[in-house]
Amino acid sequence: MRKIADLYVRVSTDEQADRGYSQRNQEEMLVKYCEIHAIEIRDIIYEDHSAKTFNRPQWKKLLINLKKLKNKSDLVLFTKWDRFSRNAGDAYQMISILRKLGVEPQAIEQPLDLAIPENKMMLAFYLAAPEVENDRRALNTFHGMRRARKEGRYMGLAPSGYVNKITEDGKKYIAFDEPEASIIKWAFHEISKGVFNTEQVYLQAKKKGLKASKNNFWRLIRNPLYCGKILIPKYKDEEKRFVIGTHEPLVPQTLFYLVQDVLDGRRKNFRTKVVTNEPFPLRGFFKCPKCENMLTASISKGRNNYYSYYHCRKGCTYRISSITANNIFLENLNIYIPKVEFVKLYVRIMNECFKENTKESQEEKQRVISELKEYEKRLSYIRDLLASQQLGVKDYIEMKEDYDVKINRLDLKLSALNENQIDLNDLLKVGIKNLLKLDKCWNTEDLMKSRDLIGSIFPENFTIQENEFRTARINEVVKIVYIINNELDPNKNGTKKDISSLSHQVTTVGTKSISFFIF
Repeated sequence: MRKIADLYVRVSTDEQADRGYSQRNQEEMLVKYCEIHAIEIRDIIYEDHSAKTFNRPQWKKLLINLKKLKNKSDLVLFTKWDRFSRNAGDAYQMISILRKLGVEPQAIEQPLDLAIPENKMMLAFYLAAPEVENDRRALNTFHGMRRARKEGRYMGLAPSGYVNKITEDGKKYIAFDEPEASIIKWAFHEISKGVFNTEQVYLQAKKKGLKASKNNFWRLIRNPLYCGKILIPKYKDEEKRFVIGTHEPLVPQTLFYLVQDVLDGRRKNFRTKVVTNEPFPLRGFFKCPKCENMLTASISKGRNNYYSYYHCRKGCTYRISSITANNIFLENLNIYIPKVEFVKLYVRIMNECFKENTKESQEEKQRVISELKEYEKRLSYIRDLLASQQLGVKDYIEMKEDYDVKINRLDLKLSALNENQIDLNDLLKVGIKNLLKLDKCWNTEDLMKSRDLIGSIFPENFTIQENEFRTARINEVVKIVYIINNELDPNKNGTKKDISSLSHQVTTVGTKSISFFIF
């Protein structure tokens, strides 16, 4: 009686199935084998799936078919045992299932009579060899990728804001992908300000054209790759660490770690800005004088007209007309408008005072440089101890990691101090020019910019009590302008105070925020 067989033809990928010769070659060999041995072919099954498990679409269909048509097929033939499986444990289990169905699996190029116990040793070898080959290939790939990361190369699909590229000599790298790179850079700057919360920054970035999902956005603002670092994961005795990447960083390290501080809550967020329309430009800045909760706003319909109010919630009865509140706020703004005829004087005085105050910054810079040199000496010392075998490798690694962290932080601090050393002349001219337009801020077509201006002038929430504007703190630059305005006003005798005395009074206010006050 002729035996009946199902032929199983498997390749690993769709590409091999479509373009390769393996599938056609396997089929030809199996058909020829059946002709020589007078075996009837019931069906030919084509599979393009990995043999790591038996969770393969066509194999599962074959198994269901064999169970339905029990004793209708005697053999499942394939060319080699690695076409059947690359996992010894799964293979033994599947062989047992097939035997219960009266079906014998057999590799025509590696024939084994499994009724002979000794042949199971050869079967173990045939099954284990591909598994070992797979594991070795995977391990070689892993070590190769780890070596590449240690050299600062980014491996894999480029993250948002970058794109994969290849040089003329075949080397792979990542480069900026515009306009998404600029949008992500903008998002880092916005989050660092601590004004908008992260979700609002994400929504604004989406409007600008960011393609990342919300979850991906959260991952990317935490990813040190954007400040030029590559993560080396922990492996065996090697601890997790970062190396400087060969790719161009999207943001400086100082900005990246500032964003991390904001996300971790180590840097105070003054408020969440609310996008609003007239007549409620103060919503999101204005707090209740009674309970200190943030005020909301609404419009109510009267008998003949509509009336707008800022008001409290949660049982508090405080309310104020939006027209009254807006006018009081605008009157308060007017006292900070510089006098046009003294613009050059404002710039000169604040520039001089800033230079005076940066003496502390210079001293801080020298202190940081001294600390860096000290830790570098310590690193050199423990290297000598390691070389002379006076210090164990484990102790050396622990001490080196501790010193590396401290040196990295000091480097970032030094970079930040160096960035602050800029010429303020043009910067101050821009700031004063914008301050001259304070009284017109409600007339701008872009209310978002007006609200940015309010947030810059009043870094803390304000309130209105008994028709008087009150706030805990204003921006130091604006406060300086206010002091100079008062000093430049004629006194009772009709004379002006000595301008040389202004520098002393301005210096007592402090000018550290001048370089950041650009509207």
